[in-house]
Amino acid sequence: MFETLGRFIYRGRKPLLILTLVFAVFSGVYGLGVFGDMKPGGFEDPNSESRKAALLAEEAFPQRAPDAVVVYRSKDRTVDDPAFQEAVVGKISSLPESAVTGAAHYWMTKMPAQVSRDRHATYVAMNLKGSDDNAKEASYKKVKDQLDVEGYETFRGGPVPTGFQAGEQIGEDLAVAEGFSFPVLFILLVVVFGGLAAASLPLFVGGLSILGSMAVLRVIAQFTDVSVFAMSLVTILGLAVAIDYGLLIVSRYREELDAGHTGEEALSRTVATAGRTVMVSGITVAVALFGMTFFPFAFLKSMAYGGVAAVVLSVFFSIIALPAALAVMGPKVNALSLRRKKSASAPAAKDEGPWFRLAHGLMRRPVAVTVVALAVMLALAVPFLRIDFGANDARQLPDSAEGRQVHNIMERDFEGDGVKSIDALLKLPGDAKSPEQGAALQAYAERLAKVPGAKDAQISGAEGTSGRVSVSFDGVAVSSEARDLVNDLRAVERPAGSTVYFGGETAVFDDTLDALGDVLPWMLLYIAIATYILLFLAFGSVLLPLKAIAMNLLSLSATFGILVWIFQDGHLADLIGFDPTGNIEPNMPIMLFALIFGLSMDYEVFLVSRIREQYDQLGDPTAAVATGLQSIGKLIVSAALLMCVPLAAMATSGVLTMTLFGVGMVIAILLDVAVVRILLVPAVMKLMGRASWWAPGPLQKVYARFGIKEGDAALAEKKPAGERVPVGS
Repeated sequence: MFETLGRFIYRGRKPLLILTLVFAVFSGVYGLGVFGDMKPGGFEDPNSESRKAALLAEEAFPQRAPDAVVVYRSKDRTVDDPAFQEAVVGKISSLPESAVTGAAHYWMTKMPAQVSRDRHATYVAMNLKGSDDNAKEASYKKVKDQLDVEGYETFRGGPVPTGFQAGEQIGEDLAVAEGFSFPVLFILLVVVFGGLAAASLPLFVGGLSILGSMAVLRVIAQFTDVSVFAMSLVTILGLAVAIDYGLLIVSRYREELDAGHTGEEALSRTVATAGRTVMVSGITVAVALFGMTFFPFAFLKSMAYGGVAAVVLSVFFSIIALPAALAVMGPKVNALSLRRKKSASAPAAKDEGPWFRLAHGLMRRPVAVTVVALAVMLALAVPFLRIDFGANDARQLPDSAEGRQVHNIMERDFEGDGVKSIDALLKLPGDAKSPEQGAALQAYAERLAKVPGAKDAQISGAEGTSGRVSVSFDGVAVSSEARDLVNDLRAVERPAGSTVYFGGETAVFDDTLDALGDVLPWMLLYIAIATYILLFLAFGSVLLPLKAIAMNLLSLSATFGILVWIFQDGHLADLIGFDPTGNIEPNMPIMLFALIFGLSMDYEVFLVSRIREQYDQLGDPTAAVATGLQSIGKLIVSAALLMCVPLAAMATSGVLTMTLFGVGMVIAILLDVAVVRILLVPAVMKLMGRASWWAPGPLQKVYARFGIKEGDAALAEKKPAGERVPVGS
């Protein structure tokens, strides 16, 4: 199949390139509009109890949870000064009702919590017009420049301004990452290929993948919510994966040219081998990323949409557009070489070279190598056992961002958080203001106040058949103690005939962790089964897929352990440039799991495909590992280092979530390639011997009929008689 595809591409190379360019232009024009269709947030379960509480609160008590918190500070005046009141109230009153539907200030509420300890600052809790996050952000944009009061310091924070600032920061960071990555990648590709022409081709695929993914995301955004964070994944993953695949295709094509094949033959052999590897690898990565759609959170779903689009398009352009470009270029792929031309000589044998010697050195002591590598990886994984989850709040932003400044001011200067509470939203069987329901509501509040950990409980709303009881407490809203308090409050006897939903930041956090815990086992099972089937169809072995999955889990555990040590414990914070929060946002490990699992399998497919090819030729499992590593080792290391460039650029982001993502991916890739693929795979496959390729008779027939094989029989090299060993031997 792949050989036939290669011949088809060669014969239709020019029309395919023209269609590719048309697609690129269309995608660029249409896809750029995706930024206006994306939404901030997406970290909450839309079907959770806390979401139902939020909807009920919005319907019955629209002035409760603020969309924006604006802090005003004066160096000379206190809030008791009439001039302070006149300046702030006058400004708030002048804001257009088309953007601001309500604003609660100290001189209205008389709440002490709205005044700083030194009485030189106060905050205004504002509600913005709009039925969703995008509409509220649009309202905020209308008034954000009208909030300043002359002679007073003004700081804009709260959910909507913080989300807006995060989106702006991510956009700036992506521009910087792209501006840094493309030239650095081009220079490194020139070093790898030794020529300008070949070095430009993987970047060509990367650009196509990014443009296409933007267009796909915009289409998806017309039907469902897509988080603004998805663009960061599309840009970085699209570029990184496309370069990996482009590197593999171009390297194999040049290898075929060096072996004396030209024209259609060279291209068909390239697509039949490297193209097949790219297809298997891409499907495996996409399958892992698709697992994030199992979760109810728009953030994870969006990452799945963007990630799958980027990977699928990278595969498509790597095995269609890139081969078409190679077919047009032919031997000119080696043009503009920066290396001194060497006299013609026979290609270097695969049974010599540094990677060949390294493989044999590892396989001479397979038990020692395996034990030491496992010990190191397990030691690195230990901190993961004490991971502590926390919410995605303003601390994700740098100190220079106003949303972060508002958070810091509230924590440092104000006695209590006037908008922090655990709210019980009740749907009552009668009028909440009637004596009967009022008494029931009061009795319920008194029961809630007696729960250990609750500081107080007050009726904070009664409208129609809806009631609200707000429970105050000490401590951090997203701590394990606060979660326990929410669950204890939920267990309290409710008023007869009522329905109660608990809301507030703590309830949202508790519902988020519960939803993640409920879905995660199914995601893991899906990824394990799908990956196993794909790898069996690729390699015809029942044991190699198990080995690959086990090693991936080992690599993931070590990566998560290092991330906890850095981002939760705060080590290397000054070096990397972030402020530790003492916890990790719970969606991030899920996203990283899917990405790292998929990309780790990417390198597994690269390596084992070559080993399988050599095993089919040589029939000797030990020789196959050594010659396979010699053939692909340098390319895998080069691909990993190239992939780390855009990811490292993202690690410099001012948004903590993006920094953790970039650092986590770089650590995972380097660990996986250096320890798992280079050290563990040769050692473990030596221990497994011929069993690496074993499959029972019935499954051998399945592989013979449905297997995704390396190439057609016509491409097979001539082997010495008796040296080819069938699958399962």
